[in-house]
Amino acid sequence: MTLSIKELLHQDQPLAMVVANGWVRTRRDGKDVSFLELNDGSCLGNLQVVVTTGPDTLSGVTTGAAIRVSGALLESPGKNQRWELRAEHIELYGGCPEPYPLQKKRHSDEFLRTIAHLRARTNKYGAVARIRSRLAYGIHEFFQRRGFHYIHTPIITGSDCEGAGEMFRVTTLDPRQGALDPADDFFGKPAYLTVSGQLSLETYCLGLGKVYTFGPTFRSENSNTSRHMAEFWMIEPEIAFADLVADIDLAEAMVRELVGFALHDCAEDLDLFNRFVDPTLLARLTRLAAEPFVRLSYTDAIDCLRCSGRAFTFEPVWGGDLQSEHERFLTEDEFGKPVVVYDWPADIKAFYMRRNDDGRTVAAMDVLVPGSGELIGGSQREERFDVLVAQIERRGLVPEHYWWYLDTRRFGSAPHAGFGLGFERLLMLLTGISNIRDVIPFPRTPKNLEF
Repeated sequence: MTLSIKELLHQDQPLAMVVANGWVRTRRDGKDVSFLELNDGSCLGNLQVVVTTGPDTLSGVTTGAAIRVSGALLESPGKNQRWELRAEHIELYGGCPEPYPLQKKRHSDEFLRTIAHLRARTNKYGAVARIRSRLAYGIHEFFQRRGFHYIHTPIITGSDCEGAGEMFRVTTLDPRQGALDPADDFFGKPAYLTVSGQLSLETYCLGLGKVYTFGPTFRSENSNTSRHMAEFWMIEPEIAFADLVADIDLAEAMVRELVGFALHDCAEDLDLFNRFVDPTLLARLTRLAAEPFVRLSYTDAIDCLRCSGRAFTFEPVWGGDLQSEHERFLTEDEFGKPVVVYDWPADIKAFYMRRNDDGRTVAAMDVLVPGSGELIGGSQREERFDVLVAQIERRGLVPEHYWWYLDTRRFGSAPHAGFGLGFERLLMLLTGISNIRDVIPFPRTPKNLEF
């Protein structure tokens, strides 16, 4: 029978005949015996294959080669491994001639980004991929257990959710044919890749009550920082009949539960990052899952920064956004845990956020975490029709472009709230990886569109 290497490593008794498939990680040759380390991606661990037949048996079986091995699974006399596979027959699926880019055991992240099509075969990136897969499952489980409905929101849109204009244009027109008239295009109007599914999701929130979407989003921001990409994934829930406090409660519960899920479900892979990336990782994640987050108004956060005695590169000023150095001070130095900053200045937040009674702030919140900075941004949504129209106009947007969104306030409006969680930033938090390009299979950044 054919079993994955994960299944073979977790057997509770020897097996007389099994088949394993995988890629050779290392090969060591002795006088009368050869040892192969075989990995198939099912887990971090390798299966040792012991080959005692003639040299022709391993012809072409080099590091990186794909093979099929049949034989007996027996207890291993070696240390740090319970089982080994005594090979009786080896079939070479695909050889791996020189130069194979992954011959060395350790490569820089910068180099591996240039061969992203191969980096899943390394321990680090295989572990990232498995954690990403399991965490996606955990996200759906979190919402489904709470009665949320999964909504597939559009990837092509005519609306700018954030109002920042950083959107990729989608067109069927040929720019070589001169000026482009949107009326002649496929949709008869300008179309873009979405920066968020939120506005569409709100329409279902105000019909189904509790909804979420989980999918790709796009931003044409020309940024090469370690925290930005042109294509990334977002988890966005919306809850009807809810205020900002309920929104914060849901965000905190989600982060803490997902961290706990990963600690339990991805223990082997997380241990790799604790050993080789950040030796404080597991202790920090364990504390994050166990302890409540700090909740701090934006005004109090600015006061805390100004009274800290710290010389920041960017002076903290009321009305300005928090910089990375401010976020790190609050989460790592001042409190040593995640911080939820709420009630932000209206002028630096989006049009759809509910205006507070003070006239200066909106019912918005950001969840800041140690190491990664902003993880979540959310708010109570503006449910009052006249106030929402005024905010759209104030941002220089055209209310008619949002007629369908305004209809949800015109017909049976209700208080509701939601947030967006960057999936890649959550993975950075869980692994200790400092560059967002290393937690997504194929990073999309300025001047980079390989694969």
